[in-house]
Amino acid sequence: MSGQWLTAAIPSLAKPVKGKAFAEPTYKTCVTRVTDHAVEPPSGFARNDYSRRQAFNADSSKLLVYALDGFWHVYDARTMAYVKKLVGPGGDAEPQWHPSDPNLLYYLPSNGVGMKLYELNVATDQTRVVGDFGARLKARWPGAAAAWTKSEGSPSADGRYWCFMVDDANWNGVGVFTWDRDTNTILGMKSTNGERPDHVSMSPSGNYCVVSSDGASGTVAYSRDFSQQKKVHHKSEHSDIALDENGDDVYVAIDYQSNAGDVFMVNLRTGVRTVLFPTYLSGTATALHVSGKAYNKRGWVVISTYADGGGSLQWLHRKVMAVQLRADPVIYHLAHHHSAPAGYWTEPHASVNRDFTKILFNSNWDVASENIDTYMIELPGSWN
Repeated sequence: MSGQWLTAAIPSLAKPVKGKAFAEPTYKTCVTRVTDHAVEPPSGFARNDYSRRQAFNADSSKLLVYALDGFWHVYDARTMAYVKKLVGPGGDAEPQWHPSDPNLLYYLPSNGVGMKLYELNVATDQTRVVGDFGARLKARWPGAAAAWTKSEGSPSADGRYWCFMVDDANWNGVGVFTWDRDTNTILGMKSTNGERPDHVSMSPSGNYCVVSSDGASGTVAYSRDFSQQKKVHHKSEHSDIALDENGDDVYVAIDYQSNAGDVFMVNLRTGVRTVLFPTYLSGTATALHVSGKAYNKRGWVVISTYADGGGSLQWLHRKVMAVQLRADPVIYHLAHHHSAPAGYWTEPHASVNRDFTKILFNSNWDVASENIDTYMIELPGSWN
């Protein structure tokens, strides 16, 4: 392919001012600093929570930001104005925006303790329980105490189907289950027999519960009733589940055990594995995160890379990219994220909206500290 594989130097750039859009020096995309936690309520830092979480609401008018003290905050995604601290979600609450109502989101009690799912209206602060799983889970697993995805899962793209893992009071995994929001029905249950998953998630189509483990099982895609299964990887790695251009669910991840450190995808319907690109280049390696949340822009994911080492800077290092879900993919370089590694919180965790027109990422802007703020890349609707 052409210049997409070329390595570009990272230019020095003064820390941007909140709310003032600027052209990314190398790739000429529009970037804006969203937060300034030194003068706004988010305490300690103001960051996008995770690459696998949808940060933007249904119409991309609002976005979520997480603070070091465990509170969740809403910003206006058009003006970058601070809006409010959410009433209800706290800590590891796994907030998930409603797929069509821009004022609603779902959340769990922290770490899923209590086995309920709530719906919050962020405009009115009203909360209601939409799923109470406790009695049903205890009937199968008497010691059940928590139901969650372990913070990396999502419901189906339409918000109807959910997959949760179940822990006891000592954080031993006991099982996984799927749930239909529209009928309030548990569709399937499966005991994990002592192998606690790293995380679980429903696929965007709602056809698969993907259970990701570093144990003997590896990562497995189960049908909603757990009657069928397909192993998609031998470990649990940084990954996400996206829709390819045909609308099939694909698991996108990195394989550090492969000879080239391949980024790859597996079609969950057919089981076909496709290598996208290698990451072990000229003796180097890099960590990365995947965001497959652009359900309305099928066939693309965002990948953000960080913590590279082993040699000189390579074409994929320290940046946010749009990657096509095909063999020999088109890759668009969107921005250098300027986040200097200083522990987990400094990972860029880029996350894309449903239309692939807005991408959030975290940065301490070249100073290795937890002084983290959130930045946004904006793309035209017809960018490819």
